[in-house]
Amino acid sequence: MIKAMATHAVLSNGANTWRALACHKSELRLDLTLACGQSFRWRETADGHWTGVIGGRVWTLTQTDDTLWYHVYKQNVREASKEEKGENVGVFRNEKKLQIKCEGAMKEEEVVNLRHDKNDEATLRDYFQLKVNLCDLYKKWGARDPHFKKIADIFTGVRMLRQDPTECLFSFICTSNNHISRIQGMVERLCQAHGNFLCQLDETSYYDFPSLSALADSSVEACLRKLGFGYRARFVQQSAKQILNQHGPEWLETLRSVPYVEARDSLRAFPGVGIKVADCVCLMSLDKAGTVPVDTHVWQIAKRDYKYAASNEPKSLTDKMHKDIGDFFRNLWGPYAGWAHSVLFCADLKKFQKMKEMPHLKRAKNDYDCESMVTCKKANIKTAKKSTVKKRETQISFSKETTNLY
Repeated sequence: MIKAMATHAVLSNGANTWRALACHKSELRLDLTLACGQSFRWRETADGHWTGVIGGRVWTLTQTDDTLWYHVYKQNVREASKEEKGENVGVFRNEKKLQIKCEGAMKEEEVVNLRHDKNDEATLRDYFQLKVNLCDLYKKWGARDPHFKKIADIFTGVRMLRQDPTECLFSFICTSNNHISRIQGMVERLCQAHGNFLCQLDETSYYDFPSLSALADSSVEACLRKLGFGYRARFVQQSAKQILNQHGPEWLETLRSVPYVEARDSLRAFPGVGIKVADCVCLMSLDKAGTVPVDTHVWQIAKRDYKYAASNEPKSLTDKMHKDIGDFFRNLWGPYAGWAHSVLFCADLKKFQKMKEMPHLKRAKNDYDCESMVTCKKANIKTAKKSTVKKRETQISFSKETTNLY
């Protein structure tokens, strides 16, 4: 067994182990985007530093005003502990049997790490959908919607993530009658029980999200019930089994290329997937940017802030209400209505209410004005070790990128 000694990276300890991507805070706010209920696997491990898993690797992200900094950890392979092999936690699985040290990988592993370095920026751009010019979208939404403009003065930089469809679907199956902090715990226990171990930082172990085949195993339901999933345990196991039996392991990703209604209805065929869960998966992992997930919370926003009133309004949400409220917001905000919805949803969460009472957190007058913000045409990033690292120039031209994904 290799004893893990690695710790969570902190930018202030030195930038030589970090890489940088030019990105203004008006285009991305980590504290809002990663904590607003899109993904349930990110934790703030130091002030302004967020650690989570993307693409089977552990990352820590932080940012300054015009730069997104990222650190990607080497895998630390070890044997499972007795506790991890227990039935209450699940069977430890790790397909890789490499002996990799936390500090200083072996020579053959260095080649792999170099390849990862070249792909890391592309992975991050895809995950945060950085080709979409959020600054321009905020301007368009604000011009159409005075209420949005008021909210945007404080809640800038809320982006939609482009998550792995399997992780997104099964995470949102856990959201039924639940709240964010409890969902986070459930998703973490799911990964510990059935995902591959990735690395240990300080006292925290990180795991990849389980594969469909791992979730479809006949032992999963009983295991998850012991972990406190309740009736959701059956939904997880049966949905995974049904997807594999009827479609195959890669099928969820193919839904990115089909129309929204087809993708939504396909997802609704699985246990535990109602219209709200299906819409969340469409918006947050399947490139359906115009999808507006509607629950009682969003319904209240529509009535309270937009004076929305349905004819013969029912006591509970129906499929027709979902469609009507979604159409209302799509007509107001346009093709990226789902992104605009996420800003208002974020602004209405209890955890962020204090931001509305703190004027110093409001944006500068022209913070999301694309003509006045720093365009990040060229960003020279210097690392702490000037003798070994040259200046790197990264060019981002937001104005030339397309925003038509829907």
